[in-house]
Amino acid sequence: MQIPTYATREDVKNALDSKATARNDGQIDRALAAATDSINGLCHRTFYPQVGTRSWDWPTATGGRAWRLWLDDNELISLTSLTSGGRTIDLADVLLEPNASGPPYTRLELNLSGSSSLGGGPTRQRDITAVGLYGYRDDVTTVGTHTGLNGSATTLVVDAATSAAVGVGSLLRLGDERLIVTGRSMHDTGQTLAGAVDQQVKTLGIPVADGSQFAETETILVDTERMRIDEIAGNTLIVRRAWDGSANAPHEAGAHVYAPRALRVTRGAVGTTAAVHSAGSVLRWDPPSLVRQLAIAEAVTGQAFEASGGARMLRSGEGSSERTRDSGALQALRDATYTAHGRKARSRAV
Repeated sequence: MQIPTYATREDVKNALDSKATARNDGQIDRALAAATDSINGLCHRTFYPQVGTRSWDWPTATGGRAWRLWLDDNELISLTSLTSGGRTIDLADVLLEPNASGPPYTRLELNLSGSSSLGGGPTRQRDITAVGLYGYRDDVTTVGTHTGLNGSATTLVVDAATSAAVGVGSLLRLGDERLIVTGRSMHDTGQTLAGAVDQQVKTLGIPVADGSQFAETETILVDTERMRIDEIAGNTLIVRRAWDGSANAPHEAGAHVYAPRALRVTRGAVGTTAAVHSAGSVLRWDPPSLVRQLAIAEAVTGQAFEASGGARMLRSGEGSSERTRDSGALQALRDATYTAHGRKARSRAV
């Protein structure tokens, strides 16, 4: 199963000031996958949400209370259905705990004033089955809109805001379906240059027909030159020229403007099912800020490690103290992430 990463390829490239090539994109993707696995191991939990069906033995089989089920590493964000002994449990009788701080919820209990009960199956094994959304939290941000998607398409066309706000590795939600962004390609924005642009580096104002059709930080392509939008003033885009390894070039009035708004996506990700979607909002899942920052730092370190063949070269004038300081800063970020979000050991109460 393909999983999202806790930072995007674009996050790491910006941190490295790395230009786009198929080679370094692959290195970054591997480093991000490794960083995500490392963070899961460090914190003893999985942060991204996933729809699933999971089963447990009746708790009295392990000396527990008949009305309490510890979820252990199967932390819940929300519960869709619960059965025990082949009987459906009324969700009104289910208490997700700890209610003061969850999600994530680490146990569920039956309301002792209700009529529901656990157990009753032919054996204690896998007597209880819960369908729900598992993970740490389902924090999402509406990042823009899309043009619609049929049940099998793997390319999602989005607007400027979404293009600027998502990257390779992002986990998106359209309705009840979740999708993972696996690539981005240029798509005609329908906009053209409102005037000619010379090739001088100092020429940073790019006139377009309608500046409202773009977003800050979005990358655009005119002819063979890529530019990053730093600011928008009316119908003028204030850009960084020759972005992402491209070269300055002159452009004629009327030249078409492209942007990476065609997203290649994995459909029906993290336990969901592919569906038909009419044009609507795009929601992006957001990991905790410390988790995202650590993922970027781990991926930067991992990419540099791979690029150097496993040996980090000292920069000019650098000594062992600089290397120690670098590793110490990364370890401090790991410690802070674990303190804030790590799943701590608990004593099982019976």
